[in-house]
Amino acid sequence: MEFEEYRPMLLGLAYRLLGSMWDAEDVVQEAWLRWEGADQDEIREPRAFLLTVVSRLAIDQLRSARVRREAYTGPWLPEPVMTSEAGPLDTAELRDTVSFATLHLMERLSPPERAVFVLREAFELPYNEIAEIVGSSVANARQLHHRASARLAEGRDRFRPSAQDHTELLTRFIDAASGGDLAALAELFHEDVVAYNDGGGKVKAALRPLQGRRKVVGFLAGLLKRYEVRDARLIDVNGWPAVWAVINGSSQVVAIDIRDGLISGVYSVLNPDKLARVTSA
Repeated sequence: MEFEEYRPMLLGLAYRLLGSMWDAEDVVQEAWLRWEGADQDEIREPRAFLLTVVSRLAIDQLRSARVRREAYTGPWLPEPVMTSEAGPLDTAELRDTVSFATLHLMERLSPPERAVFVLREAFELPYNEIAEIVGSSVANARQLHHRASARLAEGRDRFRPSAQDHTELLTRFIDAASGGDLAALAELFHEDVVAYNDGGGKVKAALRPLQGRRKVVGFLAGLLKRYEVRDARLIDVNGWPAVWAVINGSSQVVAIDIRDGLISGVYSVLNPDKLARVTSA
């Protein structure tokens, strides 16, 4: 039963490293096989042992996943998961590192940078343990963390918006989109807003990120002119409120990032393969 006690934490770790719960479950299953095959009497610290195994397996898988994602049709976005399935979220760091915007930004990092950042920020491991996990010196682990933190901080607010801020902006977003009010929509967007649409080649979607308020509003104007927004509602995804909606018969989840009180990032996941774990209820 000891492994099962750690399973939610291990899934949370693997998901943060991979951005895919499908892949995370594969990694955790492999970790269970290794746990079962090990002499458990020789394992003094099961948590440390399992964190190490899952981290190393996820790093290996992330390296091959990056090649697949480069060949992906259109922008690749993480797989959204209901907050209730995202593992423990009892600290601000755990919640922030599972947010959709942070997961997307972590795609910029190398696999070792991503692992060091998650292990330090979300799981508060000391640098000597992190260095052993990723196979580096302590000094290099510190440098990897510093570099990852700097890259993730680029263009983001120093202070994270609250769940209430997200809810208020998303509610206004739903009202404006459902009513086709383009002027109201434009007021919600940061001048440098970027919108990503992940259809994965399964659903029609923009194949490149849309950059700037004018392009994003223009894209939405064309969409709203042709299609009705149905069943739009707020759901709790990746630790934060998000929008569930049906447009042109296709379900999608829309998450946002906020800067200066405005929407600076729009992440629309339309690929049905990535919505299997998300419900509109």
